[in-house]
Amino acid sequence: MLEVRSLSKTFTSDGVDYTALRDVDLRIEKGECIAIVGKSGSGKSTLMHLLACLDMPTSGRVFVEGNETSLLPERAKNKLRNEKFGFVFQQFYLNGRETVFENVVLPMRIRGASRTVISADAAEALSAVDLKDKAQKKAKDLSGGEKQRVCIARALVGQPQVIFADEPTGNLDSQTGATVENILLELNRDKGITLVIVTHDDDLAQRCDRVVELKDGRIISDRRRGEKGI
Repeated sequence: MLEVRSLSKTFTSDGVDYTALRDVDLRIEKGECIAIVGKSGSGKSTLMHLLACLDMPTSGRVFVEGNETSLLPERAKNKLRNEKFGFVFQQFYLNGRETVFENVVLPMRIRGASRTVISADAAEALSAVDLKDKAQKKAKDLSGGEKQRVCIARALVGQPQVIFADEPTGNLDSQTGATVENILLELNRDKGITLVIVTHDDDLAQRCDRVVELKDGRIISDRRRGEKGI
């Protein structure tokens, strides 16, 4: 489903170069649930952003379903992200003045979907996160856990093949975080959505099929469930 080859990323700030990723190779199969872990500054989020075509590598190649995306024009990348990917971030990025429904259907409106399709997909996505009764509530009036569930519904609404989740439980208490974890893992198990999670949460990582650990921009461990240490 996703692959990177010899991937490197260097950032420049005030004339100083910082290399976040160094010659990384990684292949993620369709339907996998993978956790990317490591200390702050290890390159976790940078790797996810490159996999998701949210940033350009300094060198190396990125593939989605065997097709190289590294050199696609921005319009083609936008279309790819809108149609194949869903995103869940630690910061909710919701419009608090809009309703839950309007926040959820934003990707579909960007896609130009019909009103009928938007309504049907929104109803299905909100049902999946148990928020159908909150559709007309303002996003600003929701709890933190409800806001994250709205984000999951927004990621799910376009029926993506991959969901990227960057610290999805980072702003939540343990009980609410467990609820969000369960929803994401059920989407992977029941719908076959490929799930890529960047996390500091060891418990969440251990529930995934595979754990990839980064240190100083390199993969130092790649373990599957059932292998030693997972």
